[in-house]
Amino acid sequence: MRTLDAGLEAHLREDATTICHCWRLTLKNGTVLGFTEHDQDLFFAATLFLAASGFFSSGFEAEEGLAASTNEVVGGFSHDAISEDALAAGEYDRARVEVFLVNWRSPEQHQLLQVYEVGEVSREGGGFAAELRSVTHRLSRPQGRSFTRRCDAIFGDAACGFDPHTSGFFATGTIISVESDTRLLVAGVDGFGDGFLSQGVLRFESGNLAGLSFDIEANAVAEGGVRIDLWLPLERLPEAGDQFLLTAGCDKAFSTCRTKFSNHLNFRGFPHVPGADFAYSYVDGESVHDGTPLFK
Repeated sequence: MRTLDAGLEAHLREDATTICHCWRLTLKNGTVLGFTEHDQDLFFAATLFLAASGFFSSGFEAEEGLAASTNEVVGGFSHDAISEDALAAGEYDRARVEVFLVNWRSPEQHQLLQVYEVGEVSREGGGFAAELRSVTHRLSRPQGRSFTRRCDAIFGDAACGFDPHTSGFFATGTIISVESDTRLLVAGVDGFGDGFLSQGVLRFESGNLAGLSFDIEANAVAEGGVRIDLWLPLERLPEAGDQFLLTAGCDKAFSTCRTKFSNHLNFRGFPHVPGADFAYSYVDGESVHDGTPLFK
């Protein structure tokens, strides 16, 4: 059972109340932002909650048990911290959101109602809508390992065992020019063959995209530098001179693990698992059953 703040509980028993909601967001980079639906800024829990921030709650759904509850906040891009570019760049993705009930006359009287993660974010015109998912939604994710032909480890994690910052598999570079929202001309990464960086990651170290990472589709030597193609378009474009760090990628295939990274002893897939066509094929009398893989 939830225990209310004594002062807030007494206030809620009064005939007239002065309450509002506040949201505290903790972004993936550690930045903490506070917002309130009240018409004046509030300060409590070592956080300044800004008014006129574009945040207000539009819907709430909860169920008994461990079913994931959802909430939604909507608003306009009326504050520098909630810009359309910031949302589009994914700065709010999977952010931690704490929802408070607050007596705005005495902000020290407050109660944490729920903790969420930012889910889907949609934009339309000058406004946005962000889905808030309770942390119990993680229970609906598949758990454990998957028995597939491709590796189920995350490239560079403990299961993979390969250090992506090994010499020859990462580089720092500089933006020369922006050819489109998915294509960059860069310098400093000339040592990689065409396609070597496919499935890799480019992380900006400076500029207006600093701290953000983007998946690489392909790389190729071009006149004046190296052309980097990204899988998804950039909502904010970098500028010439911006610095970045990129690492080579892995397509999760056993052949890649062996020939590109020499890491096949740590391969976390099952390369001899047959596909559906082979699994449902008919048995014949000509196959040799000597223990060697039937499917390669």
